[in-house]
Amino acid sequence: MTGFEIGGASAADMKLIRDWADEEGWNPGDSDRFAFAVADPEGFLVGRLDGEPVACISAVRYGGGFGFIGFYIARPAVRGQGYGIRLWHAGMERLDGRLVGLDGVVDQQDNYRKSGFRPAWNNFRYEGTPRGEDIAGVEIVDAGTLPFGRLAAYDRRFFPASRDAFLSAWTGLPGRTALAAVRDGRIEGLGVIRPSSAAHRIGPLYAATPAVAAALLHRLARHAPDGLVSVDAPDANPAAAALFEDLGLAPAFETARMYTGPAPDLALAELFGVTSLELG
Repeated sequence: MTGFEIGGASAADMKLIRDWADEEGWNPGDSDRFAFAVADPEGFLVGRLDGEPVACISAVRYGGGFGFIGFYIARPAVRGQGYGIRLWHAGMERLDGRLVGLDGVVDQQDNYRKSGFRPAWNNFRYEGTPRGEDIAGVEIVDAGTLPFGRLAAYDRRFFPASRDAFLSAWTGLPGRTALAAVRDGRIEGLGVIRPSSAAHRIGPLYAATPAVAAALLHRLARHAPDGLVSVDAPDANPAAAALFEDLGLAPAFETARMYTGPAPDLALAELFGVTSLELG
């Protein structure tokens, strides 16, 4: 392992990591890295061999007790040589003592089990152009017009820790649209769409009912070319798969949400799309 060093990611590295994820077929959002950087500026690691980046991982700390692993990539030319596992250990060491989550691709799930992760649910990415008409009777507003504290409190129903800086950037970055469903002054849904290399990504997609989820999905799809969107739906909410299939979206990709300890108590019946496979 002579010549291999692990260090924090630079701004240029963050773009490179995004490009590597794109090559893996994960279709990250074009501007996701700007929200990622404020979530935990020191949470992105790059392994360099003789000065050249060859592997990466994110190990993001949330609050005092939760962490999330993502972007675990070793370049094809160096796989099987031990560089990736060294980076894995560095990331996990950074999250030592915390409950850790990740969204693992199918071919890595056995390795994650060996590291103490246990599956909580599967995410299925649904892609397509939603068919049918927009749903009437659901009030949809620009999420940026609502007090941010209310949005952050709503997000906490679906995530194990506060993530205000990340959420502010995620919902407010240029080029993306964040919409909320409101009833009698209460937030009953939230959805964000952002450009990606392929289908525009929607996440999160929270909704009190399938009808609210459908209304948000249709309205968000207006901001995608030809209405082509993708959303990562947890099978812990069976209503999500039923809704997307009814709207004509098809499963295209699969991951598993896994944790090192008991799964957090989340409002899964209202979780129609996870925010990000990289940061949770």
